[in-house]
Amino acid sequence: MIMRVVYIFRSIAQWGGIERILVDKMNYLSDVYGLDVFFLTYDQGSHPQTFKLSDNIRCEDLNICFHRQYRYRFLKRMFVLFNMRRKYKLLLSDRLCKICPDLIVTTTSDHLDIIIKVKGSVPLVVESHSICIRTINTYDNWVLRRIYRKWFLNCISKVDAVVALTESDAYEWRKHHSNVVVIPNFVHSHKDCISELTSKNVLFVGRFDYQKRVQDAILIWKIIREKHPDYLLHIYGEGEMHDEVTHLASSVGGIVFHQPTNNIFNAYQECSILISTSLFEPFGLVIPEAMSCGLPVVAFDCNYGPSEFITDSINGYLVKDRDFQTFADKVCELIESEKLRFAMGHAALLSTTRFNVDSVMQMWLRFFHLFVTVSYSHKLS
Repeated sequence: MIMRVVYIFRSIAQWGGIERILVDKMNYLSDVYGLDVFFLTYDQGSHPQTFKLSDNIRCEDLNICFHRQYRYRFLKRMFVLFNMRRKYKLLLSDRLCKICPDLIVTTTSDHLDIIIKVKGSVPLVVESHSICIRTINTYDNWVLRRIYRKWFLNCISKVDAVVALTESDAYEWRKHHSNVVVIPNFVHSHKDCISELTSKNVLFVGRFDYQKRVQDAILIWKIIREKHPDYLLHIYGEGEMHDEVTHLASSVGGIVFHQPTNNIFNAYQECSILISTSLFEPFGLVIPEAMSCGLPVVAFDCNYGPSEFITDSINGYLVKDRDFQTFADKVCELIESEKLRFAMGHAALLSTTRFNVDSVMQMWLRFFHLFVTVSYSHKLS
């Protein structure tokens, strides 16, 4: 019998790493393994899909568009949100009843309480695409943080499994759930996009938001530019901090902005170094992707992603968090030494083979089969 899997996610309307890896996984499960994959979104609306779904995947948008609640002031917003959640619950329940899935997969941000209420006895797997500590402490206000934390931990205790991207993050999740497994993101091999490491281009890829700290990358670039004014920093991204970021960059110079693209591997090929300045990274897909194209990476040693891929001074540099001067110095070392850049780039390329798509997707397939088998055994008993 063909396994039937439902993925639930807000939308694939943004050029994000989560969106890309989810689409890639669904496509692989459907096209390579022959699973019956359904994809339910609720915020896609009229937005075009940023990443191409396989024709074998049955995709439907419930058209709730939760973001529309923010058009209203607080009291009206609460009323609108209540009705949206009610509609979502009814539509999701109807679709799941018609699909009759063997397994449901979602993320930590996708209205877990509603999915739990309507899923019945179908096993629910939650993927963590952020770090545990950040997920359960979303709000800065301590009152809201306590309320949300209690609500979220109650929800997460009722799901059947949590999938973390790294062992370090899984350690934190296991404090709150007994069934946590580690399955990393995979990295596609693009042998035709290996960088020659000779261009005077440095690369940053990420959303313009609190986590990725593109502002820090620009301030670091200001230090680098004093020694190497002939180099350019290429930034691929967009986000709510666009105006702040572009204004800061205009005062530094030597920075070229690009819209997000689904051909990011071409950018890796055209650059010689990748920099990452995130405050935290659950995995940091950009880092191993760039390394798979032979780029050495300089990154802040934040929780948890960079240290999963970078062995300091071997295939890149891990820098003490927010030490701008040392970060700039390490980038300058790579700029100034072709021999060092080539050696680290080669080591980077070799180190990413453990994240190849076949190995990682085999982990997912084994997990799904084991999980569904155990679930049905419990039902029969």
